[in-house]
Amino acid sequence: MNAPRTGSKKNDKKHLHMKKYLKWGLVALLIIASVIFGFIQLMPKENEELAEAGTKPKGGKKVLEVSAKVVSPQLMTDEIPIIGRLVPDEEVQLSFETSGKITDIYFEEGSHVKKGALLAKVNDSQLQAQLARLEAQVPLAQERVYRQSTLLQRDAVSKEALEIVKTELATLNADIEKTKAQIEQTELRAPFDGIIGLRQVSVGSYASPSTVVAKLTSVTPIKIEFSVPERYAGEVKKGTGLEFTVDGKLEAFKAQVYATEASLDAETHTLLVRALYPNEERELLSGQYAGIRLKQKEIEDAIAIPAEAIVPEMGKSKVFVYKSGKAEPVEVITGIRTDSEIQILSGLQFGDTILTSGTLQLRKGSPVKIVSFK
Repeated sequence: MNAPRTGSKKNDKKHLHMKKYLKWGLVALLIIASVIFGFIQLMPKENEELAEAGTKPKGGKKVLEVSAKVVSPQLMTDEIPIIGRLVPDEEVQLSFETSGKITDIYFEEGSHVKKGALLAKVNDSQLQAQLARLEAQVPLAQERVYRQSTLLQRDAVSKEALEIVKTELATLNADIEKTKAQIEQTELRAPFDGIIGLRQVSVGSYASPSTVVAKLTSVTPIKIEFSVPERYAGEVKKGTGLEFTVDGKLEAFKAQVYATEASLDAETHTLLVRALYPNEERELLSGQYAGIRLKQKEIEDAIAIPAEAIVPEMGKSKVFVYKSGKAEPVEVITGIRTDSEIQILSGLQFGDTILTSGTLQLRKGSPVKIVSFK
């Protein structure tokens, strides 16, 4: 008998175990695949017909939810938006008419001064001495005139002698007036009521007519300066009202045109205009920019609709009107425009319901549902 093959038996057992593992592995994979497939089948599927069932009518067209507005009479103002600036009523760089050392400064920076107030002075001691010398000669010159007049009455002197002393007295008085005028030039006085700015000199510094001492500004009233395009030049005249705003102020201010330039600017073809605002509280400062609304005319019973309701098409304008649940296009002719609204001259009537949203998606006969009114 042959000896048993122990090694061969071991290999057979090993192959059996491997087949067994493979079998159970395949079974496990099949089970997992079945579970995944069943899970996928149980997941809800998107049904386009069901999804659109709530937004489509029986005819099959999708209903668009829109906003609308009922056309009613309203006031419209034709305004021209312009950017201008505030300029002072009067403004000057203060300087002396003569040269000399500054001896006194009488104003406080940023204070309000009255017309004629003494603001600063340069040394006038030499002129004062000259004035005193001239004035001291006046009594003697007057006495000579009196004496020559008396002698002339007695025919003791000629008329020519009297005229000479009279001329000497007149010359003396003229020299006195000249010296007084020179002394006045050493005084810097306010030419008008206003606010004086920061001083540019100190006591002891030398000043000449080219030396700026300070700036004097009058802002009561204050001017609004702006330019209007050539097409509006004929409509702006003295008395035209306007409103303007400035940064930092919530309220609008009312002003009135008081003057215009005599001709258009040759380069910009605009007309320079100035208006006045009282500015009694001095709340506005010169140099500020002003957003101006120049009123042209007011229309009391205008048909005005939101700008977004207008649909441009082939060089024309149309709007969609709500009729029996559908959108119907209507061609319109527009008029003046504001920031948010457009005047309709023809095509609409009071009481029409216009659509103000979704207009680019609308077509003639499109079913719509109004969800809000403006």
